[in-house]
Amino acid sequence: MPAIRLTLFCALFFSGIYTMSIWGLAQLAPNRGKGFITEANGKRYHTNVAQAFTKDEYFWPRPSAVDYNAAGSGGSNKGPSNTEYLALVQTRIDTFLLKNPGVAKKDIPAELVTASGSGLDPDISLAVAKVQVQRIAKARNMPRGKVLDIIKSNTEKPLLGVLGTEKINVLKLNLALDK
Repeated sequence: MPAIRLTLFCALFFSGIYTMSIWGLAQLAPNRGKGFITEANGKRYHTNVAQAFTKDEYFWPRPSAVDYNAAGSGGSNKGPSNTEYLALVQTRIDTFLLKNPGVAKKDIPAELVTASGSGLDPDISLAVAKVQVQRIAKARNMPRGKVLDIIKSNTEKPLLGVLGTEKINVLKLNLALDK
């Protein structure tokens, strides 16, 4: 009898009370828990989900183990001793060096060649943005200083000035470049 009561309690709690509590909290969040939508050039983008940018005139996001598919977020679960994973990272490094000839291998931030845990991280660090400046300036025929100004104006500071690190939303940054 205790097992039956526990089962019924869990069914009621997790399918009803807990679910409604989380939904209620989401209603208090910005955009009512539906994510952030940005419209540009006649398209709708989810600002809080990584987008695939591969052209030379755009900032590249972190690689994604799930091909930037928000329906199936997740990492590769391959460790640093996995030969397949190491080969993939080396391919990413080689591609980056080919497209960014002025950058030394030691100057490539690790986050630019390794996927995040969700595969959908929409933000990059300031270091990742800066290491791509030369390529973007050349592809867009823009002065490096202008590209750096766009980075600076799109950099989000840590929460309350101390919680977290500076970050840049790749979608917003690339849309600012297009303007």
